Formats: sequence, C-alpha cells, structure tokens
Amino acid sequence: DEEFNDLCFEFGLELDEITSEKDIISKEKGAEKAKGASDIILYKIDVPANRYDLLCLEGLVRGLQVFKERINLPRYEKIIPAQGEGQKLIITKETAKVRPHAVAAVLRNITFTKECYDSFIDLQEKLHQNICRRRALVAIGTHDLDTISGPFTYTAKAPSEIKFKPLNQSQEYTASQIMDLYRTDSHLRHYLHLIENKPLYPVIYDSNGVVLSMPPIINGDHTKISLNTRNVFIECTGTDITKAKIVLDIIVTMFSEYCEKPFSVEAAEVVCPNGKTHIYPELAYRKEKVKPELINKKIGINETPSNLAKLLTRMCLKSHAIENGNNIEIEIPPTRADVIHACDIIEDAAIAYGYNNIQMTIPKTYTIANQLPLNKLTELLRLDLAAAGFTEVLTFALCSQEDIADKLGTDISTTKAVCIANPKTAEFQVARTTLLPGLLKTIAANRKMPLPLKLFEISDIVVKDPNKDVGARNYRHFCAVYYNKSPGFEIIHGLLDRVMQLLEVPPNKENGYTIKATEGSAFFPGRCAEIFAKGQSIGKLGVLHPDVITKFELTMPCSALEINIEPFV
Repeated sequence: DEEFNDLCFEFGLELDEITSEKDIISKEKGAEKAKGASDIILYKIDVPANRYDLLCLEGLVRGLQVFKERINLPRYEKIIPAQGEGQKLIITKETAKVRPHAVAAVLRNITFTKECYDSFIDLQEKLHQNICRRRALVAIGTHDLDTISGPFTYTAKAPSEIKFKPLNQSQEYTASQIMDLYRTDSHLRHYLHLIENKPLYPVIYDSNGVVLSMPPIINGDHTKISLNTRNVFIECTGTDITKAKIVLDIIVTMFSEYCEKPFSVEAAEVVCPNGKTHIYPELAYRKEKVKPELINKKIGINETPSNLAKLLTRMCLKSHAIENGNNIEIEIPPTRADVIHACDIIEDAAIAYGYNNIQMTIPKTYTIANQLPLNKLTELLRLDLAAAGFTEVLTFALCSQEDIADKLGTDISTTKAVCIANPKTAEFQVARTTLLPGLLKTIAANRKMPLPLKLFEISDIVVKDPNKDVGARNYRHFCAVYYNKSPGFEIIHGLLDRVMQLLEVPPNKENGYTIKATEGSAFFPGRCAEIFAKGQSIGKLGVLHPDVITKFELTMPCSALEINIEPFV
C-alpha cells in the first residue's frame, strides 16, 4: 500500500484512502447496514479533472506502466472499412434545435469479462459526470451491433411518436411515458430537464426502425450490451462537437485493448444535414515543439534534451530531441486532450522529474516584504479602539437592499450600491455601502448582553465607480456605535477626538479636523454632524433616528460614527 501510495504521488495523483465497501457503508449508515457488504480492498484515487484518460482502470494501469517504463505507449489505429461495408450514422436537420451533433465508432471482436464490462459502464458514467457536464454537453450510448443493422438515423420527433422498450424494462412506452416513469428514478431524474420542455425529443433508429436510444435519457433494451457482446457500436450525441469527439476518443482508446486486434478501432461515417461526411473517431496525433531551455527554466532544473524527452515519453507524450538538441518534438496522442499549451507539456516533465527532486534555490531578486500601508493603519487603529473600551465585530460584506436603503431612510438608487445578479438569499442582494447596518444587526442579535454595548468595525465598503476598470471601488471605513439607555452622543464624539489624536490630526480648520451641523436621513434632526478633515468630508456622527432603531428591531437610543480612514494613510 505504501509503495502504491508513493507511485501515485510520483505520477501526480493522490491515493485518497484505502477502504472497502463495508467501511464506506458503515461510515455513512452505521455498522448494522454494512452487514453482508464486501470486504474487498478498494483504492480511492484522486485524478485531476482534466485527465479523462485516467478515469478507468485500463487507462490508469496503462499510464502507470508507461511511467514505470514496463511497456511502450501503444499506437492507436483507426481502421477504415471498405466502401459500403462500414457503419453509417445519418443526422437529420430536425436535431438542430435539440442536440445538433453526433459522432460514432465501432469496437470489433471485443472480448468482455465481468471486470472490464463493469469498467466500461463505469467509465461512461464518470465521463457523463465530468467532461459531459451531467450529459448536458454530451451523452454516450453503447449498443450491441449484432442486434441491429445500419445505416442508423439520428433524428428528433414529437414525444408521442417515439415508442420503445427502455433499458431493463419489460414493456414499451412512449417518450412522454418514459419521462413520467423516470421522474422518481434516483439516477435518471437529474437528466430529464435537458429535453423535457423541447417540442421534439432526439432519437436514434436503425434501418429497421429499432430504437437504439433516446439521448440523453436512456438506451433501448433491444441493443443492450452483455458479456457475450462481440461488436460494440458507440454513439455520442451532444451540443458541443469538440467535447463529443474527445469523449469518443477516450472510450475507444481505453477499451480497444480488448479487441481481437488490440488498440484498433473501426471508423464510422457520420453524414451531416448539409450532406457533408465525416469519419470518426478522429484519433488525431499531433506534433508540438518545445525548447529544452524553456522546460529547464520553468521547472528550475538542468537536464539534457535527451533526458527531458525521456521524461516526457514516460508521461505518455512520445518525444525525442531534434535539431542537435535545440528542440524537443513531442507527439500528443488522442488520449491527451488536456495538452493545449507548452505549459501542459512542461508540467508533465516536472511530474516525471519528481517535484521532490527539484532543488530549492534562493530567488535571485532581493526583496523585503512590507505590509500594505492601509492595512498597517487599520491594525494600529484596531488595537487602540479596543483599548478605548470598544469591542470589534466583523460582519458580512453583502447585505440586503433594505439594510442599506429603506432601513436607513434613503432610496436604493442614491446609494451607488453594487447589486448581485440572481442572489441566492434575500440577505445577500448588494455589497454594503456603509458599515452601520452590520453593527446594528449585531446589536439586535446580542440584545441579551448587559448594557452599554460599544462596538466598532474597520472594513471595506463597495460603491459603483464608472472610472474604474471593474466599475466599482472599495473604501476602508471605520464605524462605531454606542447603545445604551441614553444616546451617549458625547461618548461617540469623544471616540472621534481620540481617533484624531492617534492620527495626529489637530482640532482646527486649517490643517486639522472640524465638525459641522448637518442633516442625515438615518440621524435624529439636529443631532447629526458632518466631519471634515484634510479639506474634505470624511463622514458623519450623531444620534440615530428612532425609525432606524425600530427598523433594526432595537429598543434603546443609539449614537453612531462612520468615517473613511483612507485620507489618513
């Protein structure tokens, strides 16, 4: 187990845990339910989401064998049958509005065992969940070719016109009845929404009118694959042709090893509605060139071009040095759809070299990290505000529209608030434009605490700003509230004086701070003042209006102060 764990780590995978069916059930449902479950050891392996070729045992074992240099990477071969002998899939124009694309291939003279049959079904399920985005982009259908006869037609019909016996059912149903039948099915109900509101449902027929499948929901029972199946017809339908090609490539490359002629796939012809013919699977090999210096530099190693080529070959990317070692030519096999840029190739070279083998070096540049001045000021203020007897709170940056508008007596249109598109809850509709609602909600949640409550917060608020590239900007605000049987305006005013004293801003008009009577919708008339410092308005302080207090479900008077601290950095 330890050796296998190390091997997985070297190959860039993670052995998540070693368990058994019995262990899994007893963890989830208790020991009683686990009675009679299998004790066979299972390895749970974490595979990166872009490595579709490692999603089944065949691909994983093949990858590890090549990595350990026990076998050479197989060459996948596409066999194009003689004219008129191959399978043909004709796409009609009706499919354009539902699922416009389809690809197909045939695995000839395949021999299934119970293990590889289960793996074959399991791979389709894993692909459906992963690259196929729960069958929304691609749906896979596999059929026993000997039970049907081509050419096949992929079309779309009204639900009432489609009638067949679905997989593992005993009678025929129309498409509408099938939808109702699977509405309670724990597995298939998740896919019904993909087509149920469409006027036409996609369906694939053979030349005798036998239904192969109704993608993306269910296959027909007639073409069901069993352990005795010798020839498999594979079709992938979808809304994304690129993904469909990748999925088909993965399935045929993984399971063509069980064919009579290993790693060979029989091509099928697909005729599009515009009359164009395509041969699938593509099984395309392509060549890329990467400079050895680039690989060495990016990873931080110093290997010869031939060694780098060897490392890449171990990662299933067949490579060799060319042009006297000035370049490495890499052949990308059809199993590696994840290689789209030189950095993907470099990453594989790093994995094969071994992350633990890369020497740690001290960077050439000499820099000393420093705290952001705004954050430094915030940290210094927090300590002294706590020393002044106030308790710090941290509240959510998102709030409801009422919190920053209606409850404070203003209109949402005047707040310059940034709104969240389709918010999950009413509590998180906008980014806050003031810290006050968060503090008042905190008091409302702590009404049982002994009075007075003295709270403060120093955090960012967000407002729209058309001059910024993202259309909004943050300001660091400081807000404090005093909640008691009397309003305590003098306490909040005293806190303002203390903050200014700490910031070394004198109380005068010329180069210091002053306060001036004003009106604010959230404040009691005649009990509100605007604060000016450094020649600009930086905020307000005052006694809150009784309406505001009741809207936040409070019962005592409250005074508050909120200023922008950015001018003092």
